[in-house]
Amino acid sequence: MKHLSNKFFLGLVVALAGFSASAQEFKVGVVNLDRIFREANSAKAAQTKLEQEFSKREKELNDLATQLKSLSDKFEREAPTLAESQRNTRQKQLVDQDRDFQRKRREFQEDLNTRKNEELQQVIERANKVVKTLAETEKYDLILQESVYVNPKHDITDKVIKALNAAR
Repeated sequence: MKHLSNKFFLGLVVALAGFSASAQEFKVGVVNLDRIFREANSAKAAQTKLEQEFSKREKELNDLATQLKSLSDKFEREAPTLAESQRNTRQKQLVDQDRDFQRKRREFQEDLNTRKNEELQQVIERANKVVKTLAETEKYDLILQESVYVNPKHDITDKVIKALNAAR
């Protein structure tokens, strides 16, 4: 479905470009969001904020994983000498601890992804405002965010990044 809409959109752009070329020059710009996420100060600040926010939980998870591995190794070494009831009890405890660890790791990942999406959405909203302002001031007819190939003369990503960084 997306492929068809991209073809339709491209056809529309080409048709508009042909139509507008006869009346006046058609001005197109392209923005690379990946570069904005990598290079804009607001995106870097969001990444730093996320790292600070989640570093404590990540360290706790890593410590828990290390502890679980240690307990598992200890169990493997001692299992042949344990009575069957003790072995079953410790094995059940290890399984329960592993299940708890997996749950915590999954919750951590979900929370991190949610917060990352929230922060990136704010960067996108700021970038879109800058793009709109740029389009109005420099008289762009069309600005695209994704493309397979862009002639460098149409890439306005640097202008957007500079404007985003200046706005901070």
